[in-house]
Amino acid sequence: MRIVVTGRDGQVVRSLIERAAFHPEIDIVALGRPELDLSDALTIDGALSAAAPDLVVSAAAYTAVDQAEDEPELARAVNAIGAGAVARAASQLGVPVIHLSTDYVFSGDGTEPYFESDATGPLGVYGQTKLEGEHAVQEANSQHIILRTAWIYSPFGKNFVKTMLRLAESREQITVVGDQWGNPTSALDIADGILRVARRLQSDTSFADYGIYNLVGSGTVNWSGFARHIFAASRSNNGPFANVVDITTADYPTKARRPLNSRLSTDKFFDVFGWRAPDWHISTESTVTRLLSARAK
Repeated sequence: MRIVVTGRDGQVVRSLIERAAFHPEIDIVALGRPELDLSDALTIDGALSAAAPDLVVSAAAYTAVDQAEDEPELARAVNAIGAGAVARAASQLGVPVIHLSTDYVFSGDGTEPYFESDATGPLGVYGQTKLEGEHAVQEANSQHIILRTAWIYSPFGKNFVKTMLRLAESREQITVVGDQWGNPTSALDIADGILRVARRLQSDTSFADYGIYNLVGSGTVNWSGFARHIFAASRSNNGPFANVVDITTADYPTKARRPLNSRLSTDKFFDVFGWRAPDWHISTESTVTRLLSARAK
């Protein structure tokens, strides 16, 4: 099975490449700029056609949440227009598309987990353009799986886990927002979920459950609790740690508003694909241990 993924350096792309190494029947092809540029739709058809995919994973995106407030047209070109072009190109090739979306399509009201059918209400440009991207994918390719995920971390790229470990090397105390709640999600677990979907689409020629799914780590926590667990895992591995002091979102103003409630239910994904991501505590500990081990070498 040949899976073509948009982007080369993102956390999910690199995680897919690593996980697929355990599945010799799966070939991952990562396409990025300049061959495939989401802000230049003219590059998309040719690049995907030449790659001859059995499945396309639309993983590349404009993810600079605050910067998007100043660059709405660029964010829209990548997250909405580009995403739609990728899905359309896949449709023309007669193959399904798995598109990655975000918790930021929701307003963050309440304290209960969001289901896929709940009303959306993005608070900023990033969330709005990702929602527009969902709509574009739905319209362009009937064979679509849209995966909403959140709070992504991994051994790769830039993410919250790596930032906390870096800060703890020079600080004894770190302030972290304590009133935003969600599901920390390992990109490696997202990769496992994507491969689960891919194998199902390949084996089930009558698959009809296309649509939107939530795919996040099991269990919820706030950002400050997430930081405390990172430091506990680091300390147990003789790594850096710091004292965490809770602050509110109001204490840490940002250009773009963040949802206070990013909890997502994964019941639908489990019902259809029979799999749920591991508990976030376990995946976080695994990532911290791996990062510290890499430093020690």
